[in-house]
Amino acid sequence: MSQSQPNILLIYTGGTIGMIKDPDTGALKAFDFENLLDRIPELKLLDCNINTISFDDPIDSSNMSPEYWIQIAEIIENKYSAFDGFVVLHGSDTMSYSASALSFMFENLAKPIIFTGSQLPIGDLRTDAKENLITSIQMASLQKNGKPVIREVGLYFEYKLYRGNRTTKLNAEHFEAFESLNYPHLAESGVHLNVSENALFKPNIRKKLIVHKSFNTNIALIKLFPGISEPILKSILNTANLKGVILETYGAGNTTTGQWFIALLKQTIKRGIPIINVTQCSGGSVMMGQYETSSQLKQIGVVSGKDITTEAALTKLMFMLGEDISMKTFKTIFETSLRGEMN
Repeated sequence: MSQSQPNILLIYTGGTIGMIKDPDTGALKAFDFENLLDRIPELKLLDCNINTISFDDPIDSSNMSPEYWIQIAEIIENKYSAFDGFVVLHGSDTMSYSASALSFMFENLAKPIIFTGSQLPIGDLRTDAKENLITSIQMASLQKNGKPVIREVGLYFEYKLYRGNRTTKLNAEHFEAFESLNYPHLAESGVHLNVSENALFKPNIRKKLIVHKSFNTNIALIKLFPGISEPILKSILNTANLKGVILETYGAGNTTTGQWFIALLKQTIKRGIPIINVTQCSGGSVMMGQYETSSQLKQIGVVSGKDITTEAALTKLMFMLGEDISMKTFKTIFETSLRGEMN
């Protein structure tokens, strides 16, 4: 491998970007990853060396799970010293979850891991795959004084690079599928690649890379709605082996003040099950205590998710439970930004 040009590893997990239409059924299915490079000859013009690796059985991102996150992480861990940057090709439906998970798995990350994909397959005439892939590789190749400019897990889609754990997929049909409503873009692709230096995550690069690989998925995501039923909520919160709960609340973290509801949450927290308060709104932040409807939550020890996305909250909860963090310090650590996932 060349020392003068950045070495980039392209990891194909599956997703629309590498799909073709089945001539018989018309359904999209994964095709041989090697063809992807044949279909984009422009990759040879990039100022870097590209190596590729693919999942043996590429998956639709709807089947993504922690087992696959670990597979992606181990590929990167094993190749970490040989490459300057990594681009992960992934289906867009669960990309924000995977980008968030990888951000927590890689502590003291000093190189870019950029997730990308597309809304249309690579073979489609109007595909967005080429631009997304080419610019993701360029973003991963950016260097200053021989060191990577981006040193975090990013997500690139339709001319914008976002912090991965700040993204949400907002649109299933537009090319602009993702947004990061609570954090500025890291970079934008126009005539020039414009990087927002101030927005980039600044890891402690003197510290050694640590890759965490334990997740506990015994968690529940509960979206609050007017008329939520006590028996249903009780049955969820009394599920055997439940280890943590994400509660999607209204506005700035508000819930019903019904006595049964608060009592149920209080009992759950007393059993050592953390409850994280995140907002249902796409943008904005939980501010417990700002309204009377959230002050009781604060009193009983509900954890504030602040301005974290639901995707990042879920993966952070799985990650922290996997790390066996004691309940004494759990609230403090969750409410602390570990990888720039919250303000």
